[in-house]
Amino acid sequence: MLSVFRSLWIWFAAIALIILWLPLLALIRLFDHDPVHYRTGRWFRRLGAAMCKVNPQWRIHLSGQKTIENPRRPYVVVSNHQSHADIPILSNLPWEMKWVGKKELFNLPLLGLMMRFAGDIPVDRSDRRSGARMLLSAIKYLDQKCSVIFFPEGTRSLDGRVGRFNDGAFHIAIKAQVPILPVAVEGSHGCLPKKSWRFGKPSDVFVRVLPEVDTAGMTSDDVGRLNRKVRQMIIEQVADFRGVQPSEVDVLA
Repeated sequence: MLSVFRSLWIWFAAIALIILWLPLLALIRLFDHDPVHYRTGRWFRRLGAAMCKVNPQWRIHLSGQKTIENPRRPYVVVSNHQSHADIPILSNLPWEMKWVGKKELFNLPLLGLMMRFAGDIPVDRSDRRSGARMLLSAIKYLDQKCSVIFFPEGTRSLDGRVGRFNDGAFHIAIKAQVPILPVAVEGSHGCLPKKSWRFGKPSDVFVRVLPEVDTAGMTSDDVGRLNRKVRQMIIEQVADFRGVQPSEVDVLA
């Protein structure tokens, strides 16, 4: 029963933040003349960080983010995906990046509108043309010195292990000739369990920004190799967080 009341309180606080944030974000967007609406995006991410702060269940530990000396240097950011909690958790990273998300998220009340204000990128997985539009939008942001983030597994992990990575993010990085920035997330799987509105037990969540992977000179022939290299880096870091062998967190092992 205590977990029910705790979850209700967290949802109430999160919804209150969203309602308060919408007019603020709309005002910022009105005066944000940057082509990529960088300031608007950063303030939207601050909503995610604020939602983490009102949640006593999550203890977030960031590391490696100080390797980013210039927040306007564009990267294709690639992260494993353990739960819906990853989105506000990764919003604690101190730079703006546009999120590629399924189109259904953009239909959510208030949040969907704010995602559009921030310039995030919708994609309909059932529509090939939507994928092409996503690719063009992502490359446009990268050309204008703004990073883009992908969850290349395509969906949340069922058991916390790292799944197969789709090639899309790697195609984009090579086409735009920008580095990949791998990010490893561990501990969020139980924070907001799949198909449940209740928050899990208090959790320590670890987020580590790993060394960038250069794509200079790569071609489409290198996509598979780049995919495997970045995925292995993330797997090894998740395994290190858990103190286990990499094979134990690799769904393909």
